[in-house]
Amino acid sequence: MEKTEKKKTFSEIIVSDKPVLVDFFAEWCGPCKIMKPVLEELKTKMGDAITILKVDVDKSPEVSNVYNIQGVPTLILFKNGEIIWRQAGVISALQLENIISKRT
Repeated sequence: MEKTEKKKTFSEIIVSDKPVLVDFFAEWCGPCKIMKPVLEELKTKMGDAITILKVDVDKSPEVSNVYNIQGVPTLILFKNGEIIWRQAGVISALQLENIISKRT
């Protein structure tokens, strides 16, 4: 019998002591499409030092409502379940790396 790993919930992921960057996005959003390669670049630069999670606001309205997401993309940085930084709009990988390094 195969052992399958239980998929973690959003709440379980954000309580990590490793920084978790959450990208609230929508498939129809132009600026959100710009963020995809930015987040891939950030993951390449930072590797396992960060977890990046993408949340589609149309598929996860309850999570989006909890965090009062008004526009997309909205990026929220969590550590130990606490919000340590939040911003709406497009941002570069270098800016994100600096923000994460200063706050964690």
